Amino acid sequence: MSSDQTAGDDEMLERGSDKSGPRLDDERKHETEGLVRSGHDTHVEEWKDPEPAGEDQPDARRQPAGPSQPGTPAGMSEGDVERRAELAAHLAPAVYPADRDQLRAVAEAQFAPDWVVGLLDSLPTDRSFDNLADVWVAAGGHVESHRF
Repeated sequence: MSSDQTAGDDEMLERGSDKSGPRLDDERKHETEGLVRSGHDTHVEEWKDPEPAGEDQPDARRQPAGPSQPGTPAGMSEGDVERRAELAAHLAPAVYPADRDQLRAVAEAQFAPDWVVGLLDSLPTDRSFDNLADVWVAAGGHVESHRF
């Protein structure tokens, strides 16, 4: 057996689950493709539909109660979430605790956009920040109104 065949065999072994194998995994993927795309059962025969949720289980087809925009916590807008995430992307967690000037230097080294540098410039100069949440709140950002 050549080294090319061995590499191909290794790739085949790594693919899929350990219990069923790649052929059965592909078959299951094909069977559920309609459900994933449409968001509802696609079987014509009733006996193929999965059992409904039990009395003590939530209906899996319903979206949980909460904010109208998935991933947006109560008390924050989608824009707040995006801006905080972008701010976090330009400030390494290892930098904390840090003052305004240290945070600004890190952001500039990360080629942060002008709005991030401007937000950091608006921070007070007489205090140290322990984490991103401290920075975000001190800059006037909105936070979650409740967690869990």
